[in-house]
Amino acid sequence: MPLASIPSPSQGVWYLGIIPIRAYALCIVLGVIVAVWLSERRWQARGGQKGTIVDIAVPAVIFGLIGGRLYHVITDWQTYFGSRAIKEPIQALFIWEGGLGIWGAVALGALGVWFAVRKRGISMSAVADTVAPGIIFAQAIGRWGNWFNQELYGSPTTLPWGLEIDADHGGEPGVLYHPTFLYESLWDVALGFVLLFMGRRFALRHGRLFALYVAGYTLGRFWIEGLRIDPVGGVDHAVTLLGLRINQWTSIVLFVAALAYFWLARNKDTVEIVVSPDGPPDAGSEGSSEDGPGETATSTDDGEDTRPPDERSKDGEVADAASKDGETADQKAEPDGPADSDGPADDSPASEKATTGKAAVEKAASEKAEDGEAADDPAPAPAGDPTAAGDSAPAGDSTPADDVPPADGVEASDAEVVKKEKNSR
Repeated sequence: MPLASIPSPSQGVWYLGIIPIRAYALCIVLGVIVAVWLSERRWQARGGQKGTIVDIAVPAVIFGLIGGRLYHVITDWQTYFGSRAIKEPIQALFIWEGGLGIWGAVALGALGVWFAVRKRGISMSAVADTVAPGIIFAQAIGRWGNWFNQELYGSPTTLPWGLEIDADHGGEPGVLYHPTFLYESLWDVALGFVLLFMGRRFALRHGRLFALYVAGYTLGRFWIEGLRIDPVGGVDHAVTLLGLRINQWTSIVLFVAALAYFWLARNKDTVEIVVSPDGPPDAGSEGSSEDGPGETATSTDDGEDTRPPDERSKDGEVADAASKDGETADQKAEPDGPADSDGPADDSPASEKATTGKAAVEKAASEKAEDGEAADDPAPAPAGDPTAAGDSAPAGDSTPADDVPPADGVEASDAEVVKKEKNSR
């Protein structure tokens, strides 16, 4: 007996009442959650709209599950069909029993992504580069579902991390096997961090980071696949071509294609669209150039303003400012007062002072007439004398009422005579 080993779980399914909870499915779901979470963060950091990856993930997962199962059934068809089949044909649909080919999952999942990005108007290459690290981390998590199902194990080994396999799953008592699921999981985790580093360090665009993911994964998958002894393509053996298994040949073809694309796309400099022209803006950032343009309704058919309150308040402030500017312009257009003293009387201070001075002079003349005293007519004021009746005080003059020049032809000398007579009395 070996001194150390990795035991296999005694069961891979638990029941919640009549509902089966399968470890294989839980690993797949957990991997999808991690991939979506990481890809969403990377997409927003690149300037894309929030929620884009979540929306794309729905068709990608659905198409990916279908593609992964199709690849498994096609490459291992004798397990379900033919005279030597060990399972019923209907079991080809039982995904929870295990059997998802990563090549079919990526290929058909990419088709689902293409439909989604084409509808949103964003670049497929930008999305591929964004989700590449998330996909490889999801694969690393999903491989632990093979451990629960005791499948995808390698040839016998004496290493202390050898895997125990029950007789019901093809194992022999006292024999340990290479834990190829663990090898691939560790390889995927390491590759995921390499992709994150390469993406930041060299800013790989136009699908080059995704090509690096394909090349890196197939490189590891080639030698890990060579350790496996589980049947692929046959009932009791693996179908081989020139001594290599089907998945090894697939790895070679994809590795070469990925490197070729990585090289050919090195000089691409076209703009990649990461913000949907017709997509809804992020919540709380409507109209933000950082999150992309979005259509905003300004009014309904009834004429009601449906814009946000802050936009409406801004328009109101602009209108108030325009109104104040108009009032200021009107005030500037109004005249400061009458052009001359012969014009119509107004309510200005100068007009009030002139009227008060006139009344005082008339009252003094009346008192003089009653006493029977007459005053000599004074000589007319020289031309240009500012005290003449024709020259009124300018608007805004602060001269006291007694010193306001008389109006309506009353000369300044008459007013002085009346003052002297009143003082002599």
